[in-house]
Amino acid sequence: MIPESSLESLAWAFVYMDKERQHREEIVRFGRMLHQKDYVAATDGNLTVRLDAERILATPTGMSKGMLDPDDLVVVDLQGRKIAGSRAVSSEIGMHLLIYRLRSDISGIVHAHPVTATGYAAAGIELDEALLPEVVLSLQGSIPLCRYATPGTAELAAALEPLISQHDAILMANHGVVTYGTSLLHAYMKMETVEHFAKIALVTRLLGKQQPLSEAEVERLAAARIRDLT
Repeated sequence: MIPESSLESLAWAFVYMDKERQHREEIVRFGRMLHQKDYVAATDGNLTVRLDAERILATPTGMSKGMLDPDDLVVVDLQGRKIAGSRAVSSEIGMHLLIYRLRSDISGIVHAHPVTATGYAAAGIELDEALLPEVVLSLQGSIPLCRYATPGTAELAAALEPLISQHDAILMANHGVVTYGTSLLHAYMKMETVEHFAKIALVTRLLGKQQPLSEAEVERLAAARIRDLT
């Protein structure tokens, strides 16, 4: 007869394995959505999920995000060392690990190259105009521009570090966008918000006129956002 404590441990193991499988399927689903929306091309971009205090589930290097299988994903520790999976770890994992270390509230991260927002990043222009209430309600802070550093290096992490705590989305000069949230779903939706806002901001620039929200209105929206989170 199996001891009751062993049965409990076995039950928890199955629950844990099922949860990880759900996260794997979620990453694959959002990877395909990024590819279908032209937010990534070829092998661009990365998605990660925090599994627990010790492990991160991540997309591997060298694979299209539109062609992933759940078993293609890798598991790394908080130092970026692979602890499970047959494929290689992306060189950009350090950016994700930094965000997880600095933001205990974050459980999902998306890095992509949506065309309009990345165009702003390549032009060296922040998306800091308060043009839409939805953006203020959806994202903590504005959408700042991080100075350029070679992808996958400690220099990029150093450039991002001062911005992470006060923002949920960051443009990386000549590189792309990173968004993060309390789940991978929220991180993905923030990426959609950034690109949608970038398109609208570009139209206002083409029209030659912008009508930003007042400082008082931005403060009211920011307060409403905080209330919704508590």
